[in-house]
Amino acid sequence: MSKYSPADIEPKWQNFWEANQTFKTSEDRTKPKFYCLDMFPYPSGAGLHVGHPEGYTATDILCRYKRANGFNVLHPMGWDAFGLPAEQYALQTGTHPAVTTETNCGNFKKQIKSLGLSYDWGREINTTDPKYFKWTQWIFIKMYNTWFDADLQKGRPISELTIPSEIQDQGIEAVRQFQDDNRLAYYDEASVWFCPHCKTVCANEEVLGDGSHEKCGKKGVYKKGLKQWQMRIAHYAERLLKGLDTVDWPAGVIDMQKNWIGRSTGAEVDFNIKGSENKLRVYTTRPDTLFGATYMVVAPEHELLDTLVQADKKDEVAAYIQASGLKSDLERTELAKEKSGVFTGSYGINPLTGEEIPIWVADYVLINYGTGAIMAVPAHDNRDFEFAKTFDLPIRCILDPTLKGASADQTATFKWSKKEINKLLSNPAGQEEVRQAILNGEECWTGNGQAINSSNDSIDINGQKKKDAVRTVTKWLAEQGLGEFKINYKLRDWLFSRQRYWGEPFPIIHWEDGEVSGVETSDLPVRLPDLEDYHPAESGESPLARAGDWLDVVDKNGRKGRRETNTMPQWAGSCWYYLRYIDPMNEDSLIDAAKENYWMPVDLYVGGAEHAVLHLLYSRFWHKVLFDLGVVSTDEPYQKLFNQGMILAFAYETENGSKVPSDEVEEREGKYWHIETGEELKQIVAKMSKSLKNVVNPDDVVDVYGADALRLYEMFMGPLEATKPWQTSGMEGQYRFLQKVWRNFNSEEGAFEYSTDEAPKELIKVAHQSIMKIESDIEGMRFNTAISQLMIFNNTIAKFDIRYREVMEIFVQVLAPFAPHLAEEMWAQLGKTDLSYTAWPASDPSKAEDDEVTIVFQVNGKVRAKASVPKGASKEELLKLAQANERIIEFTTGKEVVKEIVVPNKLVNIVVKG
Repeated sequence: MSKYSPADIEPKWQNFWEANQTFKTSEDRTKPKFYCLDMFPYPSGAGLHVGHPEGYTATDILCRYKRANGFNVLHPMGWDAFGLPAEQYALQTGTHPAVTTETNCGNFKKQIKSLGLSYDWGREINTTDPKYFKWTQWIFIKMYNTWFDADLQKGRPISELTIPSEIQDQGIEAVRQFQDDNRLAYYDEASVWFCPHCKTVCANEEVLGDGSHEKCGKKGVYKKGLKQWQMRIAHYAERLLKGLDTVDWPAGVIDMQKNWIGRSTGAEVDFNIKGSENKLRVYTTRPDTLFGATYMVVAPEHELLDTLVQADKKDEVAAYIQASGLKSDLERTELAKEKSGVFTGSYGINPLTGEEIPIWVADYVLINYGTGAIMAVPAHDNRDFEFAKTFDLPIRCILDPTLKGASADQTATFKWSKKEINKLLSNPAGQEEVRQAILNGEECWTGNGQAINSSNDSIDINGQKKKDAVRTVTKWLAEQGLGEFKINYKLRDWLFSRQRYWGEPFPIIHWEDGEVSGVETSDLPVRLPDLEDYHPAESGESPLARAGDWLDVVDKNGRKGRRETNTMPQWAGSCWYYLRYIDPMNEDSLIDAAKENYWMPVDLYVGGAEHAVLHLLYSRFWHKVLFDLGVVSTDEPYQKLFNQGMILAFAYETENGSKVPSDEVEEREGKYWHIETGEELKQIVAKMSKSLKNVVNPDDVVDVYGADALRLYEMFMGPLEATKPWQTSGMEGQYRFLQKVWRNFNSEEGAFEYSTDEAPKELIKVAHQSIMKIESDIEGMRFNTAISQLMIFNNTIAKFDIRYREVMEIFVQVLAPFAPHLAEEMWAQLGKTDLSYTAWPASDPSKAEDDEVTIVFQVNGKVRAKASVPKGASKEELLKLAQANERIIEFTTGKEVVKEIVVPNKLVNIVVKG
């Protein structure tokens, strides 16, 4: 073969790797291990696009490098194959989702194999495989039979839950209810998000800011009451938070998880309600501002709302609650342009001032944060200030603002623009004008300051700053029995059921006597019944509710029961898949303890940043429960996380922003035109999508350029973590590089002869520089700069007529992680085998050093010239070179030389005067 032909080379070596099981993970646990995990894909009918191989190629490079360095590498792949898209396709076509899923998985596997990725396919998993979801169901039962011990901060078997004697005295029903109230997985009535398009419940995290469902992208999601399975992930909030301090994750992901968990400290305070025995409890992070509370707000879902609403307000409040139910949490809070609410007709009693303050219902307060009720301090909270202005409610300043160094960001203004207020804050007179506006309730101040207007007969915090004032008020409230210190979290229980067919069946039976129990392990897995009609009912009831005989069970005592008809969300299978890769054939347990202890935690997890909260938070929660129950040996599943950037593609839009599919665009003289209308279009960079017809199929690229060129291009586009635009024309450069590599090993007549003579110093130097640079870049996941060094190495080889075996072997070895097919072919030409496990070449720093160094020539400390000189030149030699340099002569002639400073290998500085 005289020319580089990836079409011949690549299938040859892919077949070789498969036939020889080259990448089968070793069971030798005496070696150091490297567990490298890709976020496994959902196998859609569309197949891969060129964005998918980016992360897969990066992990493959690292895994090939680690094998060469003696590591036992676990690098698996599988399919997250349950979920809504397959079911929607089944509804449209009448094809069972199991059929389309199998087809899609087969296509994905074929595409991935064509890229030469070194996965251990013997460990392939599929979340829809009964042998897999048997253990998903087993984990759920474990969670159902676990409670959280707040004192020990860990999950424990429900059998270890102490039942209070007064509960035991009430009988078996009371005991059962007490246990159910403490289970990590529980079944209860909930106000849930419901998507009318998908006819299924959505987790809070799946409802986007515009009120659309993350899974289908359509708007109209609304709240309704349904009995659902939920998980008490909120019990693990502190553990989930602290665990982030122990992992090597991107700062942005850690911040997103911390914000989602939302830890805050403050106090819960009880307000008496005028004319009622009830109390309204609020949570506040600033109990010191109670003296400024002039009204209260409850969420539309608050349990006391019915008792608060007076008769003349009932219709107005009912209409308001209905309208609020159509908004997402984001629409109610951050996206709300105008504050809305209704006065309930009731009044709370401010425990510090004794004042009667009105109680409103407003949707800017969320039921899932704090207690679902707030005390409003409009002088010092933006949202409260806007609400008070809208409804003409009192505003009382209780903080004398610290305006030095302040900005408009610490105020909410109706009187001035931000530009105007910043100008005022820039001088003492303006600061005083702003201060007076705040004191008069004309402006809101959210910054720091000393307490004013904050005293009663038994407590006075005037003059105190925030920290001391919070401590003083919280202590007083506790002494009076009016409140207590409280740590709060935004994280709420995880809604864990869907009303669809294509998901894991719950291993749960509802018995006729009211007991709910898990299926015995010996009866797992609970398989999906065959259904002809997968449509959920208009009411949202699952298709499994029509499953006939599958639904009904009878225990050994003749007690009748009915199977749970909801299915688990797609998150279930992806919460623990990394564990099954370790022991995929185990039929007797979820995982062998010795194997788990060796392989866990995952050393490197690579995937998109879009999974920063949902998957990663859920998976960490499941893992911590399994850790508490002794199933796994680590508290965190993923030690290092890396988010690859998104690969975008060019798209086109009209002047008014309308997008135009790529196949309707013509390029002429560097400009882009709509083929039908003739309108000039703007080229933009956008996410690949079917509608824009800018999706690039890797199969098409491989057919033209080969997998090695595709791998190199994706890694060479820029830093792995960066977002980058795809340009197929950029493939040409990498293809030419591989052709040059081929020509360094082959002439038109065939492979070169390789000399065993000692190679020239320049070649040896570049070889050892390349080893050091490439291994450092691989470890740091800087693949683009590693490829640049490969190009330098290759160009240096091409400068010499002789091919030296020592250098050529090193080149093949450092190329292998990046372009493995071509590397295998050239390794064979060198008469060698087993490239994947050949030890990485050792570098010799002394051989990588340059023979020459650049010396800086200075006059009076200013650089006037530079020169390349032999490394190690003496001070005398360097001084003579400087004195003979024309530029130095120019700046020293006619001047007295005061001093001559020589630093070997660095500089010569001649100090003159005159």
